Amino acid sequence: MTGSGRGAEFELIERIRVRVSTRADVLLGIGDDAALLRVPEGHDLAVATDTLNAGVHFPHDTIPSAIGWKALAVNLSDLAAMGARPAWCTLSLSLPHADEAWLDGFVDGFLQLAAQHGVALVGGDTTRGPLSVCVTAHGLVQHGGGLRRDAAREGDDIWVTGTLGDAAAALAQLQAGGVADPALRARLDLPEPRVAFGVALAPLAHACIDVSDGLLQDLGHVCRASGVGAEVDVDRLPASPALAARSSGDTLRGEQACGGDDYELCFTAPPDAAGAIAAAAKATGTAATRIGRIVDTPGVAAVRADGGTWTPPRSGYAHFA
Repeated sequence: MTGSGRGAEFELIERIRVRVSTRADVLLGIGDDAALLRVPEGHDLAVATDTLNAGVHFPHDTIPSAIGWKALAVNLSDLAAMGARPAWCTLSLSLPHADEAWLDGFVDGFLQLAAQHGVALVGGDTTRGPLSVCVTAHGLVQHGGGLRRDAAREGDDIWVTGTLGDAAAALAQLQAGGVADPALRARLDLPEPRVAFGVALAPLAHACIDVSDGLLQDLGHVCRASGVGAEVDVDRLPASPALAARSSGDTLRGEQACGGDDYELCFTAPPDAAGAIAAAAKATGTAATRIGRIVDTPGVAAVRADGGTWTPPRSGYAHFA
């Protein structure tokens, strides 16, 4: 850190520490070389890590509270895709300088989402550098009950939660030099991890992944891991009213199928689970839509409502393109 250097770092850590809540299974939290946590008997530990960099994972003008929210949300979305219930997290934060006002806003958003899901912040690190946030989230799942990418089966239905394409549309508006529609920008800045639905889905689905880099690309990961293929009806992809009012045709298809940053769940399940899935969706206040099926032919095929093949402009987001 600038100024008092190491002292400023400890001051920032203390500024965070005094605001965090804890859980009974946290034996030792912030303040030591490592946290001590108690994993309950009969459970497996699910661990997810994501790094967010300014200008890559969030626009430079994003308010601090939204950055804090999103940094945790993308990790909770990974846990949701495993059917895991969130428990603890760590936070590593790189800042250009020791900005207490920025940090307070960041922590506001981070801890607001943490409180919603009973997550305890138990450690981490701060350092000087370009704005970057790395969170590691830990969740609990019944032993042997975690959802995986490698369990999709031929004949499964393919489902997706929520709506797709809002975040991509907002980013397109910003990149064009305009102002993003508020409803679309909210989906970019403040994604809602589908935690409750993911937990309810664990005994019902075969395979699951969260949609972070684009539906077709992420579904492709499931297909490769499972040794199957997929057919997706791109005209059945759910769209929000804000997106439907803005986009149509191939523009809409591209934003929904390839845009990324949705943090919805894409999962496969046997057709006879449809009723139970609908009940779980209703109980958790989550929309779920069937969008295709798993087939034995490798790859992910996108088809239109008229039966024709749709060729996507890209499969999804490429981190090192």
